[in-house]
Amino acid sequence: MNPKRAILIAGPTASGKSEVALQVAKKIGGVIINADSMQVYEGLDILTAKPGAGVRAMVPHHLYGVKKADEAFSVADWLVLASAAAECAWTARKTPIFVGGTGLYFKALLDGLVEIPKVPKEIRRHLRRKMETEGVAALYQTLKEKDPVTADRLDANDRQRILRALEVYEATGKPLSAWQQAAQKGFLNGAEVLKICLEVDREDLEKKIRARFQGMVSKGAPEEVKTLAARNLSPDLPIMKAIGVRPLLRHLNEEITLEETIELVVIESRQYAKRQRTWFKGQFTGWTFLPAGVGVAREILSLAKKTFRD
Repeated sequence: MNPKRAILIAGPTASGKSEVALQVAKKIGGVIINADSMQVYEGLDILTAKPGAGVRAMVPHHLYGVKKADEAFSVADWLVLASAAAECAWTARKTPIFVGGTGLYFKALLDGLVEIPKVPKEIRRHLRRKMETEGVAALYQTLKEKDPVTADRLDANDRQRILRALEVYEATGKPLSAWQQAAQKGFLNGAEVLKICLEVDREDLEKKIRARFQGMVSKGAPEEVKTLAARNLSPDLPIMKAIGVRPLLRHLNEEITLEETIELVVIESRQYAKRQRTWFKGQFTGWTFLPAGVGVAREILSLAKKTFRD
């Protein structure tokens, strides 16, 4: 028997990934490892839909709320922590279950990361000044000229990743996409891996998104954002870009009503889910796509029996 087994459960926002992972983990004695880039940060427990204390007491959960809101946290940083958590699970003869919606985390886990040379501070400072003076649109256009492959897969307003791609190009003279093509073997290379991506009908997903956010509001999401705003953090930090933060800030500033806030968050979430689905379909070769809903956990358990050799 191969002692190194892992289950990967991805899917768009509000698809019920965490509940499915919990059901599977309870059945097989698994360990849940977070693969969501917002849930790694402290705070916003309600708004980022972190599993509650009661759920986390049922089975071990790792990498939830492990970084401060003002700390930088890269895919490489996540991979280090996630790999360590998986090794601990294997040592305890348990199966790690990676669950989340951040495709780059899963990509790094399976395909590895290349060690890109460090970017000199002067280049970082220069590009950040350009971002402040020229704006994100101008730098995105530059990226399209220097590294069209990376530009095509990034959101045109993603300041952090646009800056990172330009930093790598300026420091090495080589596009980030070229570095990524030379990635090393993934951490799970040699392990038995079941890769599942949940799918949800678009109309059903919008209903789920709306119901979930309304529940978040009633549980205290506005108060979470008010506490976050009081810290006066940079708007460029990842946590400040979490879905719902900006509309709730506008609501707290009495710029929009709660009803308008809900509509904006539904739109924001729907657009994010669309980007996730497109990414998953394009990048998740060899994955099994399953419709989310009642019975999907049982289906995953059935597939696990077929995938993992005794």
